[in-house]
Amino acid sequence: MAGRPKKIVAINGSERDGNTADVLAYAAGIAFRRGVEFETIHLRDIDMMRCGPCGDCNDRVVRCVQTDDVPGVVDKMIEADAIIYAAPVHGFGTSSLMQTFIERAGVGYLRFDRPLSNKVAGIVALARRYSAGEVWAQLMANALLNRMIVVGAGFPATVHALHKGDAAFDEEGLINVGRQVERMIDMIELLDDYRELTGRDDILPPPERNEREGLAWNAARERM
Repeated sequence: MAGRPKKIVAINGSERDGNTADVLAYAAGIAFRRGVEFETIHLRDIDMMRCGPCGDCNDRVVRCVQTDDVPGVVDKMIEADAIIYAAPVHGFGTSSLMQTFIERAGVGYLRFDRPLSNKVAGIVALARRYSAGEVWAQLMANALLNRMIVVGAGFPATVHALHKGDAAFDEEGLINVGRQVERMIDMIELLDDYRELTGRDDILPPPERNEREGLAWNAARERM
């Protein structure tokens, strides 16, 4: 709310302490200069199970019953003003850690009420050379699915790097990351001004609880 410190939570989907972490450290420096808190959650450091064998994800209307660190990460995202998804390209696609997190968080915690609605979103993809656009697009689709606000900042924030430290030499990539972070903070401040001026917190209120609401099949399952 108005007056409290603003915060960005970044999700680092890399298995290594490498270029993705370096780029997020660069982004954090920009946020700190703007007076915004920045926390990076490294998925490699948390306890995260894969989706289990229960198979009831399409039937449940409550949170996942797996006991690991994912719900704690989701809660931090819900409390933040903005989210950055950052992942490297592995095997021409999104790193396995980020893919697992998207599946666990999305199916297990985020789809019931879309609690990330109207959070400001940013996407960063890293690649040696190929498929950065594909990974960026997948993460962007996830942000849009969760009804987040994406602020255009020019070229996508994709950074080219191979060995640790190489990201520092992709000047254009880092410029694009910086533009994105600046625009995200501008939007955070704009939304905060709106709340203060209007006294309202229902920014872009969704017409329904989630995308399944009103579908005959889903309604039948919820009555069971």
